[in-house]
Amino acid sequence: MKFGAVDLKNAAGCVLAHSVELANGRLRKGRVLSDADIDALQAAGASEVIVARLGADDVGEDAAAARLAAAVLGQASGITVTTPFTGRVNLIADGPGVVELDVAALEAVNAVDPMITIATVPPFHQMRPRGMIATIKIISYGVPEAALDKAVVAAGEGALRFAQPDLRTATLIITEIPGGVGDKGRKAIADRLTALNVTLADVVMVPHQPAALSNAVSQSKSDLLLILTGSATSDIDDVAPTALLEAGGTVTRFGMPVDPGNLLFLGELGSRPVIGLPGCARAPALNGADWVLSRVICGIPVTSKDIAGMGVGGLLKEIPTRPQPRRGRSTA
Repeated sequence: MKFGAVDLKNAAGCVLAHSVELANGRLRKGRVLSDADIDALQAAGASEVIVARLGADDVGEDAAAARLAAAVLGQASGITVTTPFTGRVNLIADGPGVVELDVAALEAVNAVDPMITIATVPPFHQMRPRGMIATIKIISYGVPEAALDKAVVAAGEGALRFAQPDLRTATLIITEIPGGVGDKGRKAIADRLTALNVTLADVVMVPHQPAALSNAVSQSKSDLLLILTGSATSDIDDVAPTALLEAGGTVTRFGMPVDPGNLLFLGELGSRPVIGLPGCARAPALNGADWVLSRVICGIPVTSKDIAGMGVGGLLKEIPTRPQPRRGRSTA
């Protein structure tokens, strides 16, 4: 591709590099100049214009963006691809869900040529309907086809997947202690579920005792079981994990390196996932439980190793409702 000023007589078929104001309108950048456009520019007193001239081995920006978008998507579903415009294609979520990325493949795409770019949300980001998952932008007006071919190969068979909600119903069991907060947080948790198209089918209040909680766990029928204790779960042998084990379930992870959210536990009751929510889940602010909840609901396996890996980037915004702020008294 060649870029620069050319005489108007040589500009037909070239790509306009900068928008030009005319008496009766505007020629926008990125426009392929027609003979009529040339006449309009001459009538406006122009003798030359700045353009991009694509070579025989170049692919125009819109066609290149569309081709790369198709490669990045592969067989992914639940995503709308926008019409290419000025070398840009956006990937839009059709509904709620979680984004899974092949980070190495996407980095390889961006390493091919500085003019070929894709920007995405972070891995495992929870999306709302109509949220932008990624934007593909061809920075120049065209790129060599060889470079585009290399970027398409780097994308593999699809470097991006959109996991949509797989679970449909949830039960929330809240344990009560004397002088406790009762069902505070019920709305915040229900709102989280609603955002992922999950119905909070039942809310059960029981005493903060292993037997009572175990009985409630055993009787739950929903796809997902959430436990919110009146007193923080501070050990794997505490009331809630113990109750899950007594009900015939398993605990696969207690504790996570995300703050707020340290006191989460994850388990199973038969084939159904169980999440022991940390106390910070009573507030609507982002916490570690959100990262686990969204993946579990969307059918993405969450292992103990996965949770351990959440620590990098897991220092989240402090919330005013925490009784013990992170910042202790300085010893300096």
